[in-house]
Amino acid sequence: MRYLGLDLGTKTLGVAISDATGLIARPFKVISFPKEDYEFALKELMPILEEYKISKIALGLPKNMDGSEGFASTRSKKFKEMLESVTDIPVILVDERLTTVQAEAILLEADVRRKKRKQVIDGVAAVLILETFIKMEENK
Repeated sequence: MRYLGLDLGTKTLGVAISDATGLIARPFKVISFPKEDYEFALKELMPILEEYKISKIALGLPKNMDGSEGFASTRSKKFKEMLESVTDIPVILVDERLTTVQAEAILLEADVRRKKRKQVIDGVAAVLILETFIKMEENK
């Protein structure tokens, strides 16, 4: 069982993938797409789902610090619907509050330069989303 973690933005989709056992998450790639062109992002994602035989997808659900949902949450929910319309793979929404902040801290601690951080931060955030999902699966 292999899982995918996704961190959806307005111009990028951070993608993380688990190992075949579903226990270890690693950054896979960052898909760049024209602003808010989620159809394009979906088309880029589909070959990954097929090639790696993904069994579940963890999609980040951005929430405000008080737990309320805003525009970004709506964007993720719509992308979830898009995914579910083209694949039978279960898509699970995962609270992603502070994942980008955590990803930035990890990259700063690793002394990654600002330009490189900008290129990889969405992938690291996707790893954090996927790790949260994996822990949820372990606790079932």
